[in-house]
Amino acid sequence: MRLPEPITALTEALSRLPGIGPRSAERLALHLVQSDADSVRQLAQTLVQAREKIRTCAVCGALTEASPCAICSDPRRDAALLCVVERPLDIFALEKAGSFKGRYHVLGGKISPLNGVEPEDLRIGELEGRLAGVSEIIIALSTDVEGDATTFYLARRLAGKGKVSRLAHGLPAGSGLEFADEITLSRALEGRRELLP
Repeated sequence: MRLPEPITALTEALSRLPGIGPRSAERLALHLVQSDADSVRQLAQTLVQAREKIRTCAVCGALTEASPCAICSDPRRDAALLCVVERPLDIFALEKAGSFKGRYHVLGGKISPLNGVEPEDLRIGELEGRLAGVSEIIIALSTDVEGDATTFYLARRLAGKGKVSRLAHGLPAGSGLEFADEITLSRALEGRRELLP
C-alpha cells in the first residue's frame, strides 16, 4: 500500500532538509498529518515568519534581524581581530565556544572551480574593504581541499595587510565548523598560527 500523495509530497519536501534522511522525513510527515491542525498551522506560520524576518548583516554577512548585527554593533568586540568564515552558521559555532571576542566576516562559500565558484564570486572585496584597523585576520575555513585552497589564496592576497593566521589543526578533516565541539573550537582558536610570516 502506498502512502497518499500529500504525505509523499511532504516526505519529499522534508527529506531535502539537511540531516533528514528518507525514513526520518517519512516519520515527520506522518507525525505532522496526524497532529492537531492548529499546531501544524503554528509551525507553518513560524517557519514563514523566520524566513521573512531573518536577513544577512550588511557588514559581516551573519544571519540577523537587524543590520548591522549585534556582533558588529557591539563596542566591546575587538575590532582589530577579524575572523573569516565560510557561512553564517560558522559564526554560531565559534560564538558557542565563547573564546573569540573579535568580529567576523562571512565569505559566502569557498573557491571551487569544479563547482564554478571563483574568487570574484565570494565576498573577498568586502573583506578587503574592512581591513582598516585590523591587526590580525584569522581564517577559519573547513579543512577540505576547497577550504585549504581558499585559505592559501586569501593568505597570499591579504599578505602585508595585517597578520594572517589560520585555526590550529584539531578540527575534523573534511568537515565544517558546525560539527566541532566547543573545546575543539576553543583550542583551535588559541593554537592558530600565521600562514605567511
